[in-house]
Amino acid sequence: MKVILTEDVKSLGKKGDLVDVSDGYARNFILAKKKGLEATPANLNSLKLKKANDEKVAQEQLEAAQAFAADLKTKELKLTIKKGEGGKTFGSITSKEIATAAEEQLSITLDKKKIVLKDPIKTEGTFQVPIKLHPQVTGELKVSVTEE
Repeated sequence: MKVILTEDVKSLGKKGDLVDVSDGYARNFILAKKKGLEATPANLNSLKLKKANDEKVAQEQLEAAQAFAADLKTKELKLTIKKGEGGKTFGSITSKEIATAAEEQLSITLDKKKIVLKDPIKTEGTFQVPIKLHPQVTGELKVSVTEE
């Protein structure tokens, strides 16, 4: 019996997959626990339409992320860091501070978890900070750090 899965089933397939299982397994497990639907022509058509819609939404999200990444390249964030005697800095600039400053200065909401800093910024200068906007798109924000 052919079944369309409505949720992930371990060792069988992912949500939206069309799988061929035995009649008993389909009746007693897949259909009984509402983990799938029988593969009728109407259900197959709705699956096809849903997949097409999902692909369209994913493409729109990708294009929006690419546009946002292009917009980020033109922006610059200005932050300050305290320095003591001998040029030694106090503290550092982390992804949380970058996200907060981006909201205040540029009116851009950035998730601090998506800001990819290998190490916190501890020196003054200009840095290109990568920001993961989409699994396929990484934008860069210019961060200028000056002495307070």
